[in-house]
Amino acid sequence: MRAMKKIVILISGRGSNMQAIVRAAQAEKWPCKIAAVISNRADAEGLRFAAEHGIPTDVVISKDFPSREAFDAALHVAIDRFSPDLVVLAGFMRILTPLFVEHYAGRMLNIHPSLLPSFPGLATHSQALAAGVKVHGATVHFVTAELDHGPIVAQAAVPVLSNDDEHALAERVLTQEHVIYPRAVRWFVEGRLSIDNGLVRIAEDSPHIANT
Repeated sequence: MRAMKKIVILISGRGSNMQAIVRAAQAEKWPCKIAAVISNRADAEGLRFAAEHGIPTDVVISKDFPSREAFDAALHVAIDRFSPDLVVLAGFMRILTPLFVEHYAGRMLNIHPSLLPSFPGLATHSQALAAGVKVHGATVHFVTAELDHGPIVAQAAVPVLSNDDEHALAERVLTQEHVIYPRAVRWFVEGRLSIDNGLVRIAEDSPHIANT
């Protein structure tokens, strides 16, 4: 029997991707436990959702610490109280230090609202519109010390329409995030992901690019 894996999810706001993962895990009966939802903001809306679903929550307020290193050290302690197999960044608006990232190497996922390696960083939708690309999207990847890089697990593409503004494009991308992030997390939980020479391999040849 496959061992039950434990997941800790980090959020900074409403945590819509966290909600999508929690709902999928419950509906599809993944062999895992959402062990905790942790935020760097006490007023994060997603904390209420987690509590309503019986998930333990914790808050490590980033502004209470004098440096990124001090905050990451405290966050590390908070996360490891739950002994997670996987840490999921779901709208967690902090740049993590290399030491923190190294501690969770190969077991921390992030979702970024672009088709990486294009448009890392912030304001991805405005970057895409300014560049005139015809396809935009989202990427799930393993976290490395380099911001918005790391082995790619899954991507979803959406067309960029002639009348798009940032809001419209962001909404369509977010809809696809809610599809591919739960899928990628489930693959990890089921032990189907491996990293080979910097590339993610998915057992059983599952489709990992969704086009809409």
